[in-house]
Amino acid sequence: MSNYKETLNLPSTAFPMKANLAQREPDTLKRWYEMDIYARMREAAAGREKFVLHDGPPYANGTIHIGHALNKVLKDIIVKCRQMEGFDAHYIPGWDCHGLPIENQVEKKSGKPGVKISEGDFRQRCREFAEKQIDGQREDFKRLGVFGDWDDPYLTMAYQNEADSIRTLGRIVEKGHVYKGTKPVYWSVGAHSALAEAEIEYHDKKSLAIDARFAPLQPAEFLQRFGVADALPVSVVIWTTTPWTLPGNQAVAVHPELEYALVQCDVGAGDECMVLAKDMVDGIMKRYGVDSHKILGTCTGAALERIELRHSFYDRVSLMVLGDYVTTEAGTGCVHTAPDHGVDDFNTGKKYGLDLLNNVDDNGVFQAHVELFAGEHVHKVDDHMVEVLTEHNALVKKAVFEHSYPFCWRTKTPIIFRATPQWFISMDKEGLRQQTISEIQKVRWVPSWGQARIEGMIENRPDWCISRQRYWGIPIPFFVHKETGELHPNTADIIETVAQHVEKSGIQAWFDLSAEDLIGDDAPQYDKSRDVLDVWFDSGTTWSHVLKKREHQTYPADMYLEGSDQHRGWFHSSILTSVAVNGHAPYKQVLTHGYTVDGNGRKMSKSLGNVVAPQKVIKNLGADIIRLWVSSNDYSGDVTVSDEILRRTSDAYRRIRNTARFLLANIAGFDPETDLLKPEEMLALDRWAVDQARQVQEDVAAAYLDYNFHVFYQRVHNFCAIELGGFYLDIIKDRQYTTKADSIARRSTQTAMYHIVQAMVRWIAPVLSFTAEELWQHIPGNGNADDSVFLHTWYDGLFALDDNDLLSDAEWQTVVEARVAVAKELEKLRVSGDIGSSLDAEVVLSCNGALHASLDKLQDELRFVLITSYAALTDVADRGDAMEADVGGHTLWIDAKACAHTKCVRCWHHREDVGISVAHPELCGRCVSNVEGDGEQRRFA
Repeated sequence: MSNYKETLNLPSTAFPMKANLAQREPDTLKRWYEMDIYARMREAAAGREKFVLHDGPPYANGTIHIGHALNKVLKDIIVKCRQMEGFDAHYIPGWDCHGLPIENQVEKKSGKPGVKISEGDFRQRCREFAEKQIDGQREDFKRLGVFGDWDDPYLTMAYQNEADSIRTLGRIVEKGHVYKGTKPVYWSVGAHSALAEAEIEYHDKKSLAIDARFAPLQPAEFLQRFGVADALPVSVVIWTTTPWTLPGNQAVAVHPELEYALVQCDVGAGDECMVLAKDMVDGIMKRYGVDSHKILGTCTGAALERIELRHSFYDRVSLMVLGDYVTTEAGTGCVHTAPDHGVDDFNTGKKYGLDLLNNVDDNGVFQAHVELFAGEHVHKVDDHMVEVLTEHNALVKKAVFEHSYPFCWRTKTPIIFRATPQWFISMDKEGLRQQTISEIQKVRWVPSWGQARIEGMIENRPDWCISRQRYWGIPIPFFVHKETGELHPNTADIIETVAQHVEKSGIQAWFDLSAEDLIGDDAPQYDKSRDVLDVWFDSGTTWSHVLKKREHQTYPADMYLEGSDQHRGWFHSSILTSVAVNGHAPYKQVLTHGYTVDGNGRKMSKSLGNVVAPQKVIKNLGADIIRLWVSSNDYSGDVTVSDEILRRTSDAYRRIRNTARFLLANIAGFDPETDLLKPEEMLALDRWAVDQARQVQEDVAAAYLDYNFHVFYQRVHNFCAIELGGFYLDIIKDRQYTTKADSIARRSTQTAMYHIVQAMVRWIAPVLSFTAEELWQHIPGNGNADDSVFLHTWYDGLFALDDNDLLSDAEWQTVVEARVAVAKELEKLRVSGDIGSSLDAEVVLSCNGALHASLDKLQDELRFVLITSYAALTDVADRGDAMEADVGGHTLWIDAKACAHTKCVRCWHHREDVGISVAHPELCGRCVSNVEGDGEQRRFA
């Protein structure tokens, strides 16, 4: 046997089959930053329409987790695909730098400010701590392949940004939205500070639930409201899951239109009468374990208004009041009301002239004036509360009640409602609520349900408490008159002066400046604020100092993108501040993604051992696997991740990489300057392949445009696996390997593969950024060391089939289906041992009509499409005992058998003309022509 290997055009490429991403990606990363890729992209896109994705700043504390990776990669995909679409797509990363977690970390090492360390030194150490955290997170984000202005990110603690946040506060004050008020706010006893709505998260909590008696001061008069003249022991019963608030009770609320029943029963203390909502009586009696009861009379809640009750254990009055918020969903229908400890309670208290008692201090401890409980912590007082209620014969029932309860998202401790003097942004005083809802309706929300979610939150949220009692935060530079409580009349000028100082030396400037420095002789009459701004105000005003002031930015931004929790966080604070100052939203589009959970849908936790650390994944598999995993998911819901899921992602990655490698290997030596054929010069099958790539590019671009990244993933993966791997690339191997190197037949398929790989490298670049860059450097004509795939836009060399093509796209799809049907029959022969490969077979196909017409167009080259040694096409009458298959609604009969002719050692086809050449007795006729003649002529495939 002669060695004909040297006569074949075998594939060759330096693009490795094994990715070794973990080892190879750092070299690509180094190259990008040596060439200053982000700046080069700005140069390449100069003059184009801008696309600005404004970064929601992650908090500068701790290493990044897989949720960070999901978020940053989604942003990077969008920015890169917009750049590919022909925009000038900017991305300035940012960090949120003030706030309690950093304070806590610094306090652990340095002690409490004002005790072991000065407040100024404490703030400086907070700044240094944040800087260190930012440096670590930045490197992890860069390692993920995220492009951005990493050398000049925005930081909420940058002096200029701190100053501009203060200026924005001043503008909101000028618009009339800010006021100081004493009302119940979320109070974190762990953080010793007021909290905003966005700083609350809900967890299941077991609380002590109690039912307690409040007896009327005038029982006879009270009973008459129910039409009862007898003298009976009677009480109004309330139910609460926060017994610690009972010292603050000043009223019991009933609904004016509900019917209330006077219920005679024995709850263990003897026969008595209780007032309960009538519709709830049976359920309450069952809960109390009462076997029998009797309703003596009823009246509406309105008839009970202003009746005086005796407090459960204090010698003071609790007034019966009316409240539309009272329901029959839980409790007794009679609602314990403590104006210091609830929004409805507070508003009701104002209506009925009830004073605030200020029972609880900043640490959650009862003040000295609180009888019976002074010095006790509200979270530790339940047992004592039960004792006191029992002593006063006021306890009806106690039980453990599990419910969803608000927690401080920073300290993870249960919060309380506590009335304190705070600064608020009013939602209704100047129409901010309705104006914001109007602006929400002008924004594109992705997914669309995001609109209803944030609308509901804006519609129902209370006024925004913007003040915090902390050290590490942007100051509220207000002077408040000691007697009137009014702001200094020169507040606008004071704010600008303070902002100018902060620009030079940061927030410490406010604390270093004295009242005399800022308001001169007025100083003795005013108190200088020591409060700082809610950190959501910091990040929520970044539009003012990033979008409006940074080069290449636009206001409003084209997109904000964060997790679904930011409907009540950054999206929320940003639109409120922007509408308050400018009258419109700071963003045109808002994209929301879900949380990362494990393969079983559980939240990730160290205790469960299900945490997937991105650093570990990068070390073992590479950043591109994380990026491909991100693109493969429908981010609108929770996103699952596990080692098994990442392994499957790696398998999909290999399919894409190996397809790209096959394309590269088969255009080795191809020079697009001299070897690229015009479309009309190419073979029919190759023109079809380019048209398929064109369709994929349209679908990919549309998927990117609509942020359907999982559609990109599926489309590209399927194109590699089906149209290319399952059909085209399998068919063209024969032509690529066996025809003459510079023949039209070979150059045609190389031209198609060159077009496909040029398009494909751009499709995958936003997602598989490292792989795309590596692939780019191996494509013929792309080897410029100073070039990058990210300096280019979508490939414009693809073209569609036209009316002059041999087969239409629909007809080619029919051919594909026919090939699949034939392959199934050949597989039966292979399993039975009749053949080894498909080239060991010959087939006869029988059909008529449109199917026959389509297949007949391929003439003798039908065998190359079917990858058999012989393929004949007959009409239905000649089908014999062939197997029947459905192909596009048409019947195809397939008669397949082993070919009896000799096998050519070069092309492996069994042909009757093997040995026709004396010089090459082991070759078929066409191989002889390809080895020493003019070469075979291929027309279609």
